[in-house]
Amino acid sequence: MISPPLRIAQVTDLHLFAESDQCLLGMPTLRSLNVLITQLRQLAPQPDLLLLTGDLSQDGSADSYHHVQRLLSPLGIATYWLPGNHDRVEIMERSLTQFHADKSFRKRNWQFILLNSQDPGCVHGRISKESLNWLDRQLAQNPNVPTLVSLHHPPFLVNSTWLDTSTLQNSPELFKVLDRHAQVKLVVFGHIHQEFQHQRKAVTYLGTPSTCIQFARASDKFALGEEEPGFRLLELYSDGTWKSQVKRVEFSYQLDLAATGY
Repeated sequence: MISPPLRIAQVTDLHLFAESDQCLLGMPTLRSLNVLITQLRQLAPQPDLLLLTGDLSQDGSADSYHHVQRLLSPLGIATYWLPGNHDRVEIMERSLTQFHADKSFRKRNWQFILLNSQDPGCVHGRISKESLNWLDRQLAQNPNVPTLVSLHHPPFLVNSTWLDTSTLQNSPELFKVLDRHAQVKLVVFGHIHQEFQHQRKAVTYLGTPSTCIQFARASDKFALGEEEPGFRLLELYSDGTWKSQVKRVEFSYQLDLAATGY
């Protein structure tokens, strides 16, 4: 009998504020997250794990992280997080007390490794030498366990001139580590507020839409897309194979480019 897959919901780029009614470019980010959570509740079966891949907050405030925890904890799903460029790691660590802080863990037959790609004070990403060495050690310890690696910044250009200035700045160093470990199957990330998929050697790289505003594809300058908020649902099988789909939610808002900027 084939065992059921491990179900993962990747939720990313929430951009919440301390004030619950504050908007990002006209988008009430807490309201859009609430609508998305309603759709999460309706999934059957429910996800086994929630993976939050950064920019949980727009303003880095403790209150914004309290909103995240207050809304997601009632789902009763094991929740793990990593920071994005808008986040403040020290405040996340103090505030997200009902979530798991582990950055390397096993669930059934899969290993998960969560990387911090935040380059403090910068929009672009960079993985420190210490983190890359740690990643190498973690992968070396479980050479036969299918592995999902996650971070906030994409390690590839995404064919949008303005977004491509803020991708991971030392991708070759990350690839050098990943190339040594054949058990890595997936790398998932956020930051680009759009669906993205790229195959490099035997590893699939997946970008996921934001729970709030979306960015237009293939744009030379900052531009918003018309797609609705979303999240990614992953099904991971014990033999190392997987399936994935992006789920969109019905949520509309009035664009306001004069409002709080991205």
